[in-house]
Amino acid sequence: MEYAYLGYSGLAVSKLGFGAMTFATEGGMPFAGLSRSDAAIVIDKLLDAGVTLFDTANVYCSGESEGILGDLLGDRRADTVIVTKGGSRADRSPNDVGLSARHLHMSIEGSLKRLGTDWIDVYLCHLPDTRTPIEETLLALDQIVRSGKARYIGFSNWPAWLASKAVAIQKENGWARFVTGQYQYNLLDREIEHEIVPAAIDAGVGIMAYSPLASGVLSGKYSDNDPTGSGGRLSKIQLLNDVDHALARTVVSELLAIAQERNVPAAAVALAWAAQQPSVSTVLLGINRIDQADANLAAADLLLSAEEVKRLSVLSQPTPRYPAAMLKALGDGWGDPRDRDVAPRYADRGLWAADAAN
Repeated sequence: MEYAYLGYSGLAVSKLGFGAMTFATEGGMPFAGLSRSDAAIVIDKLLDAGVTLFDTANVYCSGESEGILGDLLGDRRADTVIVTKGGSRADRSPNDVGLSARHLHMSIEGSLKRLGTDWIDVYLCHLPDTRTPIEETLLALDQIVRSGKARYIGFSNWPAWLASKAVAIQKENGWARFVTGQYQYNLLDREIEHEIVPAAIDAGVGIMAYSPLASGVLSGKYSDNDPTGSGGRLSKIQLLNDVDHALARTVVSELLAIAQERNVPAAAVALAWAAQQPSVSTVLLGINRIDQADANLAAADLLLSAEEVKRLSVLSQPTPRYPAAMLKALGDGWGDPRDRDVAPRYADRGLWAADAAN
């Protein structure tokens, strides 16, 4: 397993993390499918493979995900990095939603109790809240860090303009800085490359990539002969963005070709591609069955060559948008932040992905 620093911070995290949204079989989450006993087996496999980062949220399965994760980590908690989120609606009260100071302080108290820990390593704002003044949110987060209840902070699903504004306010006031942003990112959905990735690179924010297999599409499990993927996630819930099936067939075909050349599962190749992208600090695995853990963990030691990364990237390259497309065409000094040497700052064995990222 390789380890990278989370954004421009000193916190080292595993190249592959784990999203515990699938823990629990109840609570209104259609993709939750790991029983407690199966979750225990998965946790052991992940820890044995060197995974250190575990992601959850206060609203996943009505808090059950946090509870199970905390119980299963037990006395191994000190060796792990726990990420959880606040801000999403937890109750019917008008004050039990959003990023107000009241709700954030109450949310983290509940998460600490369910996780059975004294501190959260990384605390994220789950969704943006344009009804609460951004200064109120950022001051509350600074207070949470200064109190020791969280070590680092970040956000999830924020637009680039809001994240950039927040970082500027944090710098101006000397408040705790955002070090990470969590976003959906995979070979079939590269929307964040337009604005969010350049903004994150500029601000020193490391990306946590979720849904790196596009709900299993990039594992090759869905086919004309098995359109449900043997009961895969897409048979229960649609992706946030619709799947371009023609593109998916093309990309999966190339994934399968590289996987055969490397003698690894296609899922491992897709995960390795995501992990080697500029600004990505960690890639979150979503596991619904025990057998998926081994297939995904095959990416732990997989480093794609620059040629292999290019073979995959050109197939789903996003169409440049205005004004970046125009400015790049004009030249005249314009440069995309992604053109810099922005490979993640890797711990342990150095910049292992520098060549692939460039």
